[in-house]
Amino acid sequence: ECEMIHKLIIPTPFAVGDVNAYLLKGDSLSLIDAGPKTPEAYEALERGIKEAGYSFSDIEQVFLTHHHPDHAGWIDAFPQAKVYGHVYNDLWLTRDPAFFAYHDEFYLERLIEEGVPEKYHSWVEKMKRPVSYLGNRPLDATLEEGDLLPGHPGWGIIETLGHAQSHISFWHAENREMIGGDHILEKISSNPLIEPPLDPSAGRPQAMLQYNESLRKVLTMPVEKIYSGHGNEVYNVHELVVHRLERQHDRAMKVHAMIGQQPLTIFEITQKLFPSVYEKELGLTLSETIGQVDYLLAEGLAIESRDQNGVFSYAQA
Repeated sequence: ECEMIHKLIIPTPFAVGDVNAYLLKGDSLSLIDAGPKTPEAYEALERGIKEAGYSFSDIEQVFLTHHHPDHAGWIDAFPQAKVYGHVYNDLWLTRDPAFFAYHDEFYLERLIEEGVPEKYHSWVEKMKRPVSYLGNRPLDATLEEGDLLPGHPGWGIIETLGHAQSHISFWHAENREMIGGDHILEKISSNPLIEPPLDPSAGRPQAMLQYNESLRKVLTMPVEKIYSGHGNEVYNVHELVVHRLERQHDRAMKVHAMIGQQPLTIFEITQKLFPSVYEKELGLTLSETIGQVDYLLAEGLAIESRDQNGVFSYAQA
């Protein structure tokens, strides 16, 4: 057993703070995630790789857990390495023009149906996140559920969509270890973010329902340790997952109580749930609200209606 996992802690310019990347040494030397594309992150990567006894040119493969800029930045620093990830990453890594046009259209449609006043419609631009922090080369190959990790016997891929439409995790059944990106973090529960679907005809992904399904997938696996994308490794995984699912149900029931008085739009619920932060964090807070409403709809606890302007509102079922 000569498999080695070495953690690299990398600063980010984002509110989330530091991000973790992992060196995985098996038959191949691989890097899992690559920080944001900033000079500070480059230095931290270089330092961490050196501490492990290697240099940039020794890295043969880079695997991405998902496409967000704090994880998918410095893939450009390893020109001789092959880059792998979920197919959705490519839309971002190649700056696909058709996808980017669709992306803005997608969010504007969402804001309108959520009842968001026009003065906030400029948020559409912010939803792209800082693309400049993202790597700028396409994947060499894609990974999907059930694939094995090249160069790393014993490691396989599980699809864990929810926090991102590109999210995968790496699972070693024998060692009961997972490298989990942002799927399950120790201190904070991940946001299931609303993102445009891979296939534009598919309609809006129900990120919270996807996320819960991905959490329940982990409950069926004997996971003892998760190397996560931010913060410490996670133990007591099943206990934590059960707790997070319960907490999410409780938050949804708070929304359920709000829509008992009168029908409300997503924007109105968001203002009530997050009165002090919704203006600063409109994307995150709307995503959270949509998630709770999707959950209530799926559980048969809410009903949706649409007015002549295409705005949805929600009432108790």
